[in-house]
Amino acid sequence: MEKITIRQVETKKELKKFIRFNYELYKDNPYSVPDLYEDMLSTFSDNNAAMEFCEAAYFLAYRGDTIVGRVAAIINHKANKRWEQQMVRFGYIDFIDDTQVSEALIRAVEQWGLERGMTQIEGPLGFTDMDAEGMLVEGFEELGTNATIYNYPYYPQHIERLGFEKGADWIEMLLTVPRETGLPERLDRIANIVIEKYGLKIKKYTSHKAIAREYGREIFKVINEAFKPLFGYSELSDRQIDQYVKTYLPFIDLKLVSLVTDSNGRLICVGISMPSLSRALQRAKGKLMPIGWFHLLKALKWKKPDTLDLMLVGVLPEYQGKGVNAVLFHDLLPIYISEGYKYVETNPELEANLKVQSQWIYFDRRQHKRRRCYKKDISKD
Repeated sequence: MEKITIRQVETKKELKKFIRFNYELYKDNPYSVPDLYEDMLSTFSDNNAAMEFCEAAYFLAYRGDTIVGRVAAIINHKANKRWEQQMVRFGYIDFIDDTQVSEALIRAVEQWGLERGMTQIEGPLGFTDMDAEGMLVEGFEELGTNATIYNYPYYPQHIERLGFEKGADWIEMLLTVPRETGLPERLDRIANIVIEKYGLKIKKYTSHKAIAREYGREIFKVINEAFKPLFGYSELSDRQIDQYVKTYLPFIDLKLVSLVTDSNGRLICVGISMPSLSRALQRAKGKLMPIGWFHLLKALKWKKPDTLDLMLVGVLPEYQGKGVNAVLFHDLLPIYISEGYKYVETNPELEANLKVQSQWIYFDRRQHKRRRCYKKDISKD
């Protein structure tokens, strides 16, 4: 058997191979949800606003002329400064079930990191927390989402064999929308008490331009403040915020967005949900053209799925633990019910973040996935 060779991606042609390897490895898997190819090209482009404080290299593993694995090596200098560490991240990792391949990929990241003064390695992580992160360790027979990573069950076995330990776990919940019973009485009562006590208001929009103009940047500033204490978080820069406002806000269903302000009109809480695009992305095979756009538009507009993805929920720290989340779902739950949704995917939340998990008490729910960030020290030996 030919030995494994590692080659660093240098050209756009090689970058396309790097992206496509994931599609090839998972093309027949019923649970994997492919990323949009155009989004991946943008992510790895120098125009990605995260490149202001990140540096990265991309590696392909070959056996002969056949690609058998890939990995990105990333240093987020802002996160390293914030958390006082010298950490290289491995991300976008995929490989066949061959320990020689996984070991060669991880060694490439370690060596690249060592050359830049790093002393630890962790992952899977992206450039920032807005990228998919965490290796799936439970829930391999659950449909993925467009905001998370799907991987085969052998991945964690390979990583643990290389001496990695648990750095942090995220769990994911599948919530049942109470379509038969309607808005829970307890939720209604708490929401009304909190609204009156703090003088809160729920803001709804029908114009994408208006919400972007009035609260677009504030939405992500709330996310920055809410997520700041969480594992490995690096604050979004002004350029990143502008990029997200321009790229994503125009496409969301504004009925499924809830903004909560204080008595002075300051944004204190945000909740953004959207119809699940998992099946549509599978049918599109990760491509907008020639007809991928049709599958996505159909899921968003014409034949909506029965499941929602709860993409972002953030509450300013001074309002956390005060029932503001009840106000959020007091607004959103009746909309979920009237629109005919049956389930809500929470997407990843840190296992240790009990404040976030406590907000699901109003739903019938089950934990159906777990994902893990692995870490270990690296040395020059």
